[in-house]
Amino acid sequence: MPSITFIHHDTRAETVSANDGDSAMYTALLHGIDGITGECGGGAVCATCHVYVDDNWLGKVGTVGADEDELLEGVASERLPNSRLSCQIKITEALDGLVLRLPERQV
Repeated sequence: MPSITFIHHDTRAETVSANDGDSAMYTALLHGIDGITGECGGGAVCATCHVYVDDNWLGKVGTVGADEDELLEGVASERLPNSRLSCQIKITEALDGLVLRLPERQV
């Protein structure tokens, strides 16, 4: 079972287990990670699951699609080159150990 480490804005880290095929957003909500709101439930329409992918993982999480790119333009915290919507990151065994940093705010 893969694990994901969520690093909060205050540098607190929480490592949780994830199921293959689930999104990083769903995993965060399942484990009660504060800092991920996911208002749309993973439908990629609200941008309240914004995360910063650790640089070591950028090449492994897939590319940003056009819809995600458009939503990232309106995130509440600064958009950076490693910004992603966690609802669009699908967990696989290859992502075991994934590190996602949470922005200061989602809304």
